[in-house]
Amino acid sequence: MSDKIFPVAHFDKNLNCYLPYSLDYEFIYQSAGLEKHILKRHPECIEFLQYLPYIIAHPDYIGVNPNEPGISFELVKVFNKNIQVGIKLDIKEDYLYVATLHTITTGKLKHGIENGRLKKI
Repeated sequence: MSDKIFPVAHFDKNLNCYLPYSLDYEFIYQSAGLEKHILKRHPECIEFLQYLPYIIAHPDYIGVNPNEPGISFELVKVFNKNIQVGIKLDIKEDYLYVATLHTITTGKLKHGIENGRLKKI
């Protein structure tokens, strides 16, 4: 595993009951480049990066994007904005990592709940 990643939160195995697969990992990792990614692609979310461990430990919703290849899931935390954290499995190195963090609209959140893609935790 690269020295450019570090554990950001424990993986709660209870989340597996909401997922279509069973994951057996102790931690979810963050790369040193995540902040750069957020600054470039989602600058409105940079303030929420400091809350990443809390968001992962206390999500309001969980879901799987059917259009995302590979094993991944999304966690949503409702603050003054709806923050979605994308978590992926690195197959080659065998670890879970935060791929992105961005806002979603309340409409998109409601739509995900109504169509069953997002489940309340």
